[in-house]
Order: sequence, then C-alpha cells, then structure tokens
Amino acid sequence: MNILHKAKDYVEILFKDKLSSVYFYHNFIHTTYTVNKAEEIMRNTPVSKEDQEKVLLALWFHDTGYIECAQNHEEKGVAILTDFLKQENYSESFIEDVSQLILATKITHEPQNLLEKIVKDADCSHFASYDYSDISDALRKEWELTNVRCFSNDEWNAGNLEMLKDKHHYYTEYAKENWEPLKKKNIRKIEKKLEKEEDKKENTDNNKKEPKEPKSDRSVDTLFRVTLNNHTRLSDIADSKANILLSVNAIIISVCLSVLVPKLDTPKNAHLIIPSFILLTSSVLTIIFAILSTKPNVTKTNFTAQDIADRKVNLLFFGNFHQMLFNDYHDAMKDLIKDRDYIYDSMVKDLYFLGKVLDRKYKLLSVTYKIFMAGIIISVLSFAYAFLSL
Repeated sequence: MNILHKAKDYVEILFKDKLSSVYFYHNFIHTTYTVNKAEEIMRNTPVSKEDQEKVLLALWFHDTGYIECAQNHEEKGVAILTDFLKQENYSESFIEDVSQLILATKITHEPQNLLEKIVKDADCSHFASYDYSDISDALRKEWELTNVRCFSNDEWNAGNLEMLKDKHHYYTEYAKENWEPLKKKNIRKIEKKLEKEEDKKENTDNNKKEPKEPKSDRSVDTLFRVTLNNHTRLSDIADSKANILLSVNAIIISVCLSVLVPKLDTPKNAHLIIPSFILLTSSVLTIIFAILSTKPNVTKTNFTAQDIADRKVNLLFFGNFHQMLFNDYHDAMKDLIKDRDYIYDSMVKDLYFLGKVLDRKYKLLSVTYKIFMAGIIISVLSFAYAFLSL
C-alpha cells in the first residue's frame, strides 16, 4: 500500500474515532473533496511525482487538528502528520516541506510557490462548487454549534459575498481559467439572496399588522439538508469503491480466462491449477459482494388509507407511495406540507432508513475488500509455492 492510501485510511479512522459530530464542514468529506480538487489541478499543471505526493499528504492532514480544537488546528495537524511520516521513515526535510504546505492553508497566508498555490486553491475549491450553498450552510451550522458565532441570513450572505468577491482569489492558472467563472456564478446567487432579503424586509415593514405564519427553524432545516447531503456523498463514495473493485476483478478474470486457463490442460502446467482456481474464486467472490453492496435495496410497504390518515407512512420515500393513485398522493402531500412536525417526522424516518442502507453498504464493502486482499495474497503465495516446488 503506498503512502497516500495509508494516509487516507489513517485520516478516515482518525476522524471517525475522534472528530466531534458538530463539525459539519471540517470533516472527512471536505478533506476528500480538497484532495480530489488538488489532483484535478495537478493533472493540468506540471508537477513532479514527489511534489504531488507532498501536496496530497498536506491536504489529507490539513484539518486533522480539529480532533482537538479549531484554534491553531494547522499546527496541530502538522504534529499529527509528523508522527505519521516518522513512523513511515520519511526524512526530516520531506516532513518539513509537507508541514509548510499545511501551514499554507491558513486563511491569511499568501502562497510563496506553486505547491502552496495548489494547496490554497484546493482548500478553497468549494467557492466554485455547484453545491456551494449547502457547503456554506454546513460551515454556518458548525460555527453555531461550536459557539464561534450565530449569523442572521443577511449577515451570513453579506459575509460570504465579501469573502468571495473581495478577499479571495485563485492562484493557479488552472483554477483561474476553470473555477473563477463558477465562483462568479455563486457570487451572483448570493447577491440575489441579499436582494430577496431586502424585498422581504420591505414587505414586512409594509405588512406589520398582518398575521404571520410560523416559520421553520433555519438551523433545523440546515441540519436536515447537510445530513442528507452527507448521506448522499457517503453513498457515492461507497459505490465508487465498489465499482473500482468490480472493474479490477473483471479484468483479472478476463485475463485468466483468456491467457492462463487455456494453458492448464498441459501436464507441465498442472502445478498452476490450484493457484489459478484460488485467484479466480477470490475474484468471483469479490465481484459478488461488490454487486451486493451496490444493489438497490428498496423496501415496499403495503398500507391502508387509514395508515395515511394516521401519518404512519413516509411520503418522502418512493417505495411507499409508488403504488398510490395520484389524487391520494396529492391530498396526502398537501396535509404533509401544512404540518411542520409531520414534515420533520417524515424527514427523520427518511434519514434513519438512509443510514440503515449506508450501514449495510459499508459492511458489505468492508467484506469485499477483505476478500479481495486475502485472495490476492493467497494467490500470490500459491503461485510462488507452485513455482518453488517444481
């Protein structure tokens, strides 16, 4: 396993075991996102293999300091990285270079070289994301829960606009060309939000005496939206890993069937039969479990009109309502929309069962990786033993 895979696994376990659940933004999902964006920049920017490794290691560890606290988390991340790389026998100079890249992610730091520019751009790549609004809400919720500050809608939108428009700019040529236009679109979206807030204020001033309907708690809405977004991303990550295993083992099987198996009918190759059988068996089992982990698991529920009236049915899940007539579904949804508690109850059910699906998916994926790893190791040892016993 190369150092980047080790770093990824180390950080994933570290966040899972030690990172507080209040960090809706500074978590493993954000870390993975920045690493992917750095890889995107470096695919289009001349960077040596060693420097690529330094950049990616820095980004894997740049927010690990949050397991202790947010203040000076870059320095804490450097300490965690140093311990990790020393165990992997890396030189002091290499560790120092990666440490400087972590420190370069500080919001006030001005990058001094290409690698620092790549790290800075990757860390701020979400400014050009199509999901910027959701990502921004995650950070807002995190700051509220960690007592940094609570913002009104106007304050938050104005602060975002100031950051994107006046304080931030991209440094690498790739980011300037490809991400800056997307960031400008997000700036325009924020400006429209501020305009709408202004219009709402004017309407409120003009209609102060009119009775108001109770509004939903924005923090609760953000909680549901961010959690659902995290569930979806985790599901995408799991499916991506399963697809990689499917592709790799399909290639192994096709190569074995076309190259190796036809040669086993000769006596001189008889010693390769058992190792080949082990390799093929492990690949087939890996494919089976990878398919099971990506296989949709849709539960179908039979219910009565009384169940709908008693609000025992989750109308947000298609497996429940796909058999309903449109008029019945339309009336039920109208009742749902009118009742905020009913909406939240339905969303809680939806998140819970999404979590159950994710639990099953990751358990199967864990088994799949273990089968694949064990199969490869045993196959290699079997081939080695077969050749040595000739």
